[in-house]
Amino acid sequence: MRFTNHLRARGYATRRKIERALSLDHFLQRSRVLSFYRTILRGTKPIRDAQTRSETRRFARDEFEKRRDVTDMNHIQYLLSTGKTEWESMERYVEGM
Repeated sequence: MRFTNHLRARGYATRRKIERALSLDHFLQRSRVLSFYRTILRGTKPIRDAQTRSETRRFARDEFEKRRDVTDMNHIQYLLSTGKTEWESMERYVEGM
């Protein structure tokens, strides 16, 4: 407890940060999700029409934001798998533009 107070006094950690520390599994899944999000953003670069590209990126961001607070590992894996499948089909469409 003393260590925690020391960190808080120095501004390194807050109670919220300490309580919200991620497990290793959650950390790894979070890394995969962020990687997938970056893949989507990179995949939208070939879209020539700026408005369509912007709308596609906004749609992806909104979908990720809607599910920001999901903590169940099985549900996260399901969402990631489903998202990748949807992106693969959409990516083929984007490449054909």
